[in-house]
Amino acid sequence: MATQQPGNDYSLEKSIPEPQSIEETELSMGYLADLVLKLVYYKSDATSAEIGEALTLPFVGVLDKVLEFVKHEELVEISGSRGLGERGYQWTITGRGSERAVQALDRDHYLGPAPVPLIRYNEMVRRQSLGDLKVGPSEVCQALSHLVLTGDMVNRLGPAVNSGRSLFLYGPPGNGKTVIAKSIIRMMGGCVYVPHAVIIDGQIIRVFDEVNHKRAAAPGRREGGTGVLRTDPRWVKIHRPEIIVGGELTMPSLGLTYDPIAKTYEAPLQMKANNGLFVIDDFGRQALRPQDLLNRWIVPLELRLDYLSLQTGKKIEVPFDELIVFSTNLDPRDLVDDAFLRRIRHKIKVDFPDEKIFYQILQRECAARNMELPVDAFVYLMQKHYIAANRPLRSCHPRDLLEQIHDIATYLSVKPALTKQLIDAACDSYFAEI
Repeated sequence: MATQQPGNDYSLEKSIPEPQSIEETELSMGYLADLVLKLVYYKSDATSAEIGEALTLPFVGVLDKVLEFVKHEELVEISGSRGLGERGYQWTITGRGSERAVQALDRDHYLGPAPVPLIRYNEMVRRQSLGDLKVGPSEVCQALSHLVLTGDMVNRLGPAVNSGRSLFLYGPPGNGKTVIAKSIIRMMGGCVYVPHAVIIDGQIIRVFDEVNHKRAAAPGRREGGTGVLRTDPRWVKIHRPEIIVGGELTMPSLGLTYDPIAKTYEAPLQMKANNGLFVIDDFGRQALRPQDLLNRWIVPLELRLDYLSLQTGKKIEVPFDELIVFSTNLDPRDLVDDAFLRRIRHKIKVDFPDEKIFYQILQRECAARNMELPVDAFVYLMQKHYIAANRPLRSCHPRDLLEQIHDIATYLSVKPALTKQLIDAACDSYFAEI
């Protein structure tokens, strides 16, 4: 949707071409051999094609050379064949190969797609940087078309997205902060590439996961000036990341998570959100103190760099390239000091709707349910349940009250409608003093 994407799909694909040799993987023959041996150790009689699929390594020029090496070293042997050609060969580990596989497993139990060097991951994040993303009024309006917002609100959200930095959404509950935050990803649009895993000093960090990343259509083959272009299968094309966390956010989740059994790391949430959106919902209600979170992110927000620690004590540098959205019902000044608020680029209050906006929301919700909205019913609702009750209007009320009406009408076996009786019953149930 954005008027300018941080590069296009084709330019990104060209930056991660399929490796044609061991050297182009930037992994050593020894490491690739150990990866193959661990797989064959656990999955005896795996074919060359199955090994290539599991390790996401191209056969010609890479996997064929690795298999040739481990066979020459008498670490594996051909036990049969399923299919035509070398891709159909079945492989069994030898006693000597088992010894080496056990040694490799002592270092780590990683069995999966071959990693990419951390330096290449960092380069790719910067190539896909949100700093190059630009959205205009039409994109913003389209992304927010399912909401009823003031023109001022819409015009303030666009620059916040273009900043690619940080946004503070605050105001009373029930007025759409979370929905607005989730809608931002629609403005950003596009796809990015993430690796299955990265490697640094022999340590594996898993990046891609099926929970936080949504796969996009694979690029397939493209005809280039020098022939067919294939992307490196170690990278996954995904829709721009959208990670939303609430009260479950803890300080450990912002660092590398070490698995002592697998002896590998899981990338922290902010690393998985790179080139996308990271929403901290209900900010201030986490077990993690707001000040601790903000102290953790002072440097990343300022420098767009994050520093993570390995078990060895070594610190590694990764980009911090994402739009951070803090959403809270609490007074921001009760959560953070002025020094931190200055580091938040954009601050937008999502306030109570006025009567006009409330009516428009109710209209839209009624239309979605094929319900009529008589003027007298709206006047009755306003006068009895809001003005007389001295009750503030909230943007969530139209949806919630219509759902109450539906539930009550279903129970009474009558058609859902905005009658005085059903309005009263819905409001009495929804606004009950507890």
